[in-house]
Amino acid sequence: MKLISDDFENNSMIPEECTCEGKNVSPHIKWLDAPENTKSFALIVEDPDAPLITWVHWILYNIPSNVNEIKKGSIPQGAKQGKNSFRVKEYRGPCPPFGIHRYFFRLYALDTESIEVRNKRDFYKQVKKHSIKEAVIVGRYRKSTNI
Repeated sequence: MKLISDDFENNSMIPEECTCEGKNVSPHIKWLDAPENTKSFALIVEDPDAPLITWVHWILYNIPSNVNEIKKGSIPQGAKQGKNSFRVKEYRGPCPPFGIHRYFFRLYALDTESIEVRNKRDFYKQVKKHSIKEAVIVGRYRKSTNI
């Protein structure tokens, strides 16, 4: 399984439009070669370079198995969102306090149609139980106002 985006290449800069300095819309994400026995997908976006903790920007789960992309600024019909580190159930884009940070978009193919997720802990507990395959794409961002 492979992740790609129309908005950024792996290890390249995420466009400002998808950050706190822009419209704060989620970037386009598409996946290829999902396992045939996939019943749903789950996505988490994390910043491991945040101070003190790995900061969660987005949790999206129960993405139907017939979906193979998330269009910019949208969520697929039937998908649900979990609480991120901002304590909201929505995408919040990169907004690093200093330097260039990395943002890991991790997509999991799951062997179940539905999981229940409130937060990051629930997400990884369910993914550990049901994951068939994982794909990752990494974006980077540096605010224009930081050093």
